[in-house]
Amino acid sequence: MIQENLPAVWQTRWAENHFLAPSLIQTAVFEPLQSGKDVVGISPTGSGKTLAYLLPTLLKVIPGQGNQLLILVSSQELGIQVAEVARVWGKDLGLKVQSLIGGANVNRQIEKLKEKPEVLVGTPGRVNELMKQKKVKTQQMKAVILDEADQLLQQGTIEFVDQILRTLPQETHYAFFSATADVALPAIRQIVQTDLEVIDVTDLNPENERVNHYYLNYSKRQVVEALRRFAHLKDFQGFVFFNQLSELGSAEEKLLYNQIPVASLASDQSKDARKKALNRFRDGSVRQLLTTDLASRGLDVANVPFVINAEVPLTKESYLHRAGRIGRMGAAGTIVTIVQDNTLRDLKRIARDLEITVTETFIYGGELVAELPEKYRVEVTERKNSDKTSVNKGKMTPKEKSFAASSKERSVTTRPEEKKRKKKKTKTAKQKNKGARKKTPPAM
Repeated sequence: MIQENLPAVWQTRWAENHFLAPSLIQTAVFEPLQSGKDVVGISPTGSGKTLAYLLPTLLKVIPGQGNQLLILVSSQELGIQVAEVARVWGKDLGLKVQSLIGGANVNRQIEKLKEKPEVLVGTPGRVNELMKQKKVKTQQMKAVILDEADQLLQQGTIEFVDQILRTLPQETHYAFFSATADVALPAIRQIVQTDLEVIDVTDLNPENERVNHYYLNYSKRQVVEALRRFAHLKDFQGFVFFNQLSELGSAEEKLLYNQIPVASLASDQSKDARKKALNRFRDGSVRQLLTTDLASRGLDVANVPFVINAEVPLTKESYLHRAGRIGRMGAAGTIVTIVQDNTLRDLKRIARDLEITVTETFIYGGELVAELPEKYRVEVTERKNSDKTSVNKGKMTPKEKSFAASSKERSVTTRPEEKKRKKKKTKTAKQKNKGARKKTPPAM
């Protein structure tokens, strides 16, 4: 057990946090990271990866010897969260932790760096900027950890990551963590030319067995109504994910109009606005946190029972990380995806690829049920049919009008007898000559 290898002050903190046994990933990577091996850790979201890499690496950091541990994260929110956890456990060892995230005051960060913090947590863009300014001292750097490695090694951030790693001393140790780090393995092997120990506990993890996967069939126009009904479920609180910011903004406006306590977490918000929204969600002031995949990475909000996909995620990786907001450290949870007849097949394809089972559910009587009463099933069918009818009654696009006109023309011309009965219009002399070529006057 790794608790036995922890200092006494950490054993006390472990007990204070009511931790029982360490998770599989925490157990599996402790010794390799302690012995200085380069590691790729793959484990489901919510399985305790932050402490899995923090505990063994913080033990190797020496107080008072400057920047020694660098943790790169994929978002500002994740950076704030990891820095908070690192401060709590690092304080017990006399270590200082500094966050270097984009969107925060850079001058204040530079001032804090003068205090020579041993642990740095930052986003690639900001860390790279401060390294170029020689504000981050790399001479004593012992290890670098990439949290959500698959995200960090995508186009747009991989260039910064590559520049950072090239700046570090040759003897620096590397660790990469993610629920889908196997996706990033080719990119990892290109950047790091050392032997990597790949530790994958995904198939061994029982945590996700307590997560239920459902789908709810509502028309596109009724998605907000579905979210409104979710808000009235007993003990409901959940993340609500959208693929597009425009859809998120529209839904938030309508839900607030209906006096549903919601907040949003979006990429176009300021750092303070995002922090405020997250805090309101954490303290229970709002029942729904509307967001995009921005919040699907690493954010840890305790005891959130629901994740709602307002639309089918674009990729299986996106679905996986969204689902990871619940069922954390073995807790139970429910993920519901709102589908239409034409998007249900996309969800089933994702479920097949992830080897999970999704079943249909319904909202009835203030709870989720597996089957509707017969009378209500008829009402739902009528509602769907009325939705289709109302859509058909809407204005037609020019293309639709053209198609309709040509269809009408075809229907008329296919019956010769109707052609004969059609009354012929009488044209005036002017109309008859319309479009005719003018005669050229004879040459004189």
